[in-house]
Amino acid sequence: MSNSSSLNEFLLLAFADTRELQLLHFSLFLGIYLAALLGNSLIITAVACDHRLHTPMYFFLLNLSVLDLGTISTTVPKSMANSLRDTRAISYSGCAAQVFLLFFLLGGEYCLLTVMAYDRYVAICKPLHYGTLMSTRACVKMTAAAWGSSFLYSVLHTANTFSIPLCQGNTVDQFFCEVPQILKLSCSDSYLREVGLLVVSGCLIFGCFIFIVLSYVQIFTAVLRIPSEQGRHKAFSTCLPHLAVVSLFVTTDVFAYLKPPSLSSPAVDLVVTILYSVVPPTLNPLIYSMRNKELKDAL
Repeated sequence: MSNSSSLNEFLLLAFADTRELQLLHFSLFLGIYLAALLGNSLIITAVACDHRLHTPMYFFLLNLSVLDLGTISTTVPKSMANSLRDTRAISYSGCAAQVFLLFFLLGGEYCLLTVMAYDRYVAICKPLHYGTLMSTRACVKMTAAAWGSSFLYSVLHTANTFSIPLCQGNTVDQFFCEVPQILKLSCSDSYLREVGLLVVSGCLIFGCFIFIVLSYVQIFTAVLRIPSEQGRHKAFSTCLPHLAVVSLFVTTDVFAYLKPPSLSSPAVDLVVTILYSVVPPTLNPLIYSMRNKELKDAL
């Protein structure tokens, strides 16, 4: 039996054993990573350089793209490098860094999506007060609160996870260091603290989700009261990208962590993990730019 104090590396899940399939995995992940890199970088550049996009909505979108870039860069490059070098190893410190960054970036993304829901609520339900409630100072404060909260949340989770003794080997059945897979390596009576922390996290996430739902209930109520069809369509069009991103983010995360044990298998776990860690950062730029004329013009 090995103890966490003596571990100096973990072994990640290998996508394939043959060299040809390893290179195929590398090529597929490289294509996905380059697409995410290009899409998010274009949005960041457009918002930063075009003064017409210096508004609260696009300021939040810029921060969301930075978080998306960080999320996919935390997991995919290491997996690609392992396939290219025909290895499964990740250092203990590298594994801890992955856990920290994932909680930090995914937590920040969820907080930011909550702030963006509030921005849409104020824009549609309180348009006369928008300039006051969503001033530059207020936007910076809300964004800083989202980043700061996710940082504390990440420190708490990472410290708690890696303080638990590990006595079930060092093989992580996932292509990056995922907390549920690390907990499977812990001693049977040592993981209750982390489970308790995950329950508290679930309550906080559920609270943010309720806030988003209530915001959209009021938004849709206000939009349906707009007399002109063109006005209703314009109001809905500003909300649809955010609503699509929230739906994608929440459904993949909820299914990943709350799926019934009967559906759990290595193949299913792998697919679900790719859905919540790789797909949203790649699709978010496409979702936001698809029907956004201002963003298209800036690009």
